[in-house]
Amino acid sequence: MRSILLATATLVVTSLPVAGQPAQRLRTEKAEIIVETVAGGLNHPWGLAFLPDGRMLVTEKPGRLRIVSAEGEISPPIAKTPQPSIQFLDVALDPNFSENQLVYLTYVEPRGGGLATAAGRGRLSTTGTTLEGFEVIFRQQPASPIEDHFGSRLAFTPDSKLFISTGDRDEPDSAQDLSTHMGKLVRVNRDGSVPADNPFVHRAGVRPEIWSYGHRNIEGLAVQPGTGVLWAGEFGPTGGDEINIPKPGGNYGWPLVSWGDHTDGRVIPRPPTRPDLTDAIYHWTPSVSFSGMTFYTGAAFPAWHGNLLLAGLASQALIRLTLAGARVTGEERIPMDARIRHVAQGQDGLLYLLTDEDQGRILRFKPGG
Repeated sequence: MRSILLATATLVVTSLPVAGQPAQRLRTEKAEIIVETVAGGLNHPWGLAFLPDGRMLVTEKPGRLRIVSAEGEISPPIAKTPQPSIQFLDVALDPNFSENQLVYLTYVEPRGGGLATAAGRGRLSTTGTTLEGFEVIFRQQPASPIEDHFGSRLAFTPDSKLFISTGDRDEPDSAQDLSTHMGKLVRVNRDGSVPADNPFVHRAGVRPEIWSYGHRNIEGLAVQPGTGVLWAGEFGPTGGDEINIPKPGGNYGWPLVSWGDHTDGRVIPRPPTRPDLTDAIYHWTPSVSFSGMTFYTGAAFPAWHGNLLLAGLASQALIRLTLAGARVTGEERIPMDARIRHVAQGQDGLLYLLTDEDQGRILRFKPGG
């Protein structure tokens, strides 16, 4: 479906606040919103997970994990996180966190003269100051010297399987190579072992963790409420950002086909030319460059219930998609005047956004009317 037929625009009434300034208002198609700055001074915050008491675990790209309270109090960096690491990326809680206190992280690991996406888990101490017993549960193979396209979102499905996204590391052909984890969506058990029903588990020469392939750089994962189905969003090259519903063993085409072209101007065949490959359910050209995403299920914005929300980087927007089953029926772009790295729903039903800046902020959306 061509997104430009559905795209709409929304006016920002006032500029976004900075820490210590009054909240501001946004008028959108379906809701009037108050935007508050919960916290500032975070160095390129990337991942966000809510603890049961409403506090937030937040990763910063330079390799820090912090706890932020609902009032905006920021903890010192949590100790005993994976080292060495050149970047921290996503964070998620174990489905049984209330019993085991396990926290999962993805990060960029130096290895053998190169870099690779890795995932691990540790137990958050009762004081919230350390991540005890951290263990690596997944390492992308192989490492690459290229410092780009790490993917790295985490999502648990209702059966407690863990999905980890990886990028093609700016080596496009690797996305079609099943002997590597590059450009793949990976599915593992909570301890990193391989589920017996993964699609390639018995195929020689194939990485058994692979769920789907032909992806460029997945930075958005979200499980649809009610269905338990995983949705994924990935960056295109110049145009061709995509939303997919990855199926086991599915080939999503990169770099054989795309709705965008290579950055050096080389034309890529369009998906309809290869019906043997799986096309996106929605795409953008030009790119909106979105990262984290979530389905909204809260009561604070009833007109948004069931909508898919996307955090826009280059587009500097919160993008709201209306859905009918697996079909996108409408799009609204809410300008934010900042690169938005992630969007998540709190237990309070409010929305929390991370801005991708040296002095990054946590923004909170509240009803304004």
